Amino acid sequence: MTDVWFYHLQRLPLESALPKLLELSLARDWRVVVQATSARRLEALDDLLWSYAGESFLPHGTAKDDDPETQPIFLTIGRDNPNRAHVRFFVENAELSPVLADPASAPEARAILMFDGNDEAAVQAARAQWRQLKTEGHTLSYWRQSEEGKWEKQA
Repeated sequence: MTDVWFYHLQRLPLESALPKLLELSLARDWRVVVQATSARRLEALDDLLWSYAGESFLPHGTAKDDDPETQPIFLTIGRDNPNRAHVRFFVENAELSPVLADPASAPEARAILMFDGNDEAAVQAARAQWRQLKTEGHTLSYWRQSEEGKWEKQA
């Protein structure tokens, strides 16, 4: 079963928190997939990763790019996993269970759901996914940001 971490965004928006977590993943030599649910969000993430910091960018690609299997970070709205990711981030209420049930789609090490704590629908969707994944036997962890913006494991 896959380790699944729930990241409850309360102080920083996804656009601030996700790039830092992606940097940490790449520092571990992990390949990454980021799964959203809409083409609009995917395009916004594509733009963000090119420009989130003035002095750097995060190397990434989408299905529109060549050689998706060589992308350190692959952005998708589907279940594809062309780079055999170690970690897979789910944003925009993307569903984890069907992806984790498919060995061709599941990450090798960890799945991370990032949800907006200021959006009640997103919180309810995350709770429903927590219950389902627990029933399926996955190892679950819940993280939220401290006052200083650091991630702290709560459960």
